[in-house]
This record gives sequence, C-alpha cells and structure tokens, in this order.
Amino acid sequence: MAAVTQSGSALQFVNKRLKRDREIALAAVAQEGRALRHAAASIKRDRGVVLAAVAGNGMAITYADKSFRSDRDVVLAAVVQYGGALQYAGERLKRDRDFILAAVAEDGQVLRYTNERFTRDRDVVLAAVAQDGDALRHADE
Repeated sequence: MAAVTQSGSALQFVNKRLKRDREIALAAVAQEGRALRHAAASIKRDRGVVLAAVAGNGMAITYADKSFRSDRDVVLAAVVQYGGALQYAGERLKRDRDFILAAVAEDGQVLRYTNERFTRDRDVVLAAVAQDGDALRHADE
C-alpha cells in the first residue's frame, strides 16, 4: 500500500490479487489517475475508482471500462481535468447539447473537440468564450 501511495504507477508491480483490491486501486489512482491502466478489469468497472482516476487525470478514461464513455458524470469529470478527454466520450454525449454546454462552461477549450454543430451554436460558443476567451478561435465563422 505504501508503494502505490507514493507512486501510483507502482500498481503495475503488485500481484494480481492486489490489483483487484479496491482500496489499493483507489490509493494508486488518487496518486496518479493513469495507474488505472494497471488495475484488474473488475476495478476498471468500479465507478468510484474510475471517477477518482479521471479526476486526477482525464486521460485515465482510456483505461476505464468502455461503458463509462457514456456516463455523463465520469466523462464530465475527465473533461474538466483534461478537455481532450471529450474525444473519448460516447457518441450520445458528443451530440448532447446540454452536456457540451456543461463541458465548455468548465473548460472553454473543449470547444475544439466538439463537432461542427456546436462550433456554430451561439450559446455553446458564448459559454466557451465566457470561460476562456481564447476559445473563440475554435468557433466556426
């Protein structure tokens, strides 16, 4: 346990039984979200562990069970941490205007990862620019 609390990536060196241990996995992802990649499949399906991982590193969503790509809360937590995580969202979320509005309100630069429909949507662009004025460069003319 001490090893993963100091370096989450140490999870890769523990035995299979410990990789299935929720407490150890939580300690690892709290230290380094991407440590999720070394966890057992059952841990990658644990919503609490996945939320902790993406809150620390949005790209950890790439190691979570694919079902979480359609989970609004998980994807939004990932996007808040790293806007580029939006590219891993499920198609339904990528088309959900309310979700996109929430995402750009947290990180205006997320606008660059949205589809053309949203780069032309006045309300979405205004929300993005209100959060980060530089997001305007991602708006469609």
